[in-house]
Amino acid sequence: MMNIDLHTHGKLSKKTDFSLGYFLSMVREASENGLDAIALTEHFNTRRFSDLLDRLDQTFEYIGDYYSVEGLKVFTGMEVDVMETGHILLIGNRAIIRELNDELEPYKEKGSFIPFGRLLDRTDALPLLRIGAHPLRRSTPLAHHPAELLKRLDGFDLNAKDLYEEGSGMAEKVNAFAREIGLPVFAGSDSHQPLQFGSVWNRLAESCETAEELRSRLLPGTHEVEISPCLPVKVKGAQMMKELLKQSMAAG
Repeated sequence: MMNIDLHTHGKLSKKTDFSLGYFLSMVREASENGLDAIALTEHFNTRRFSDLLDRLDQTFEYIGDYYSVEGLKVFTGMEVDVMETGHILLIGNRAIIRELNDELEPYKEKGSFIPFGRLLDRTDALPLLRIGAHPLRRSTPLAHHPAELLKRLDGFDLNAKDLYEEGSGMAEKVNAFAREIGLPVFAGSDSHQPLQFGSVWNRLAESCETAEELRSRLLPGTHEVEISPCLPVKVKGAQMMKELLKQSMAAG
């Protein structure tokens, strides 16, 4: 069995540098909340994206498609903005993620994001798990994209932040949208701050070592999506702490 969160971040915000200490506080909180694995889907245009992977390379063993961090599997990935609005999570081997991030350099500024179809074309043949992040979020929806493009994804993200802001009805809406497109739904906390871990997660019958294994075990939709009854407290607490930390950093 493996409990995994498929949408997480290793930094407080895009503008901050990577901190190993902060990252380890995230990892420890994830483990304390019963997770066996997370997908580290940092924003593709975060400040000094490569620094994050460089530091992890220097510090932790890499097995299959994940770093082994104090007993937690940390699968590598990134979150990519597309031109027509929306975010796509790509999870796979660190070498593929590095290469794609370098290729996306011309597309990292707002107003010049890569077209959705072009991103799909570039990644269709790669051993990646591709997830449409928070598909019904008001600020970055995916529902306006043509169904023929959305069907090329592996699934959609049931996002803890959206569940907190929109209420439990958001789960029903995301599941209905996914059924309409014909894709499964995967849980992601969207954590930027430790307290948010354990708000949602996926329960798989078997442990995985690679993104291809993750994909093969998630696509049938036989996994269980778990939503904690403490989700509102976790997400609200995480958001409040995030703002306090950002204010403290700005003042200091």
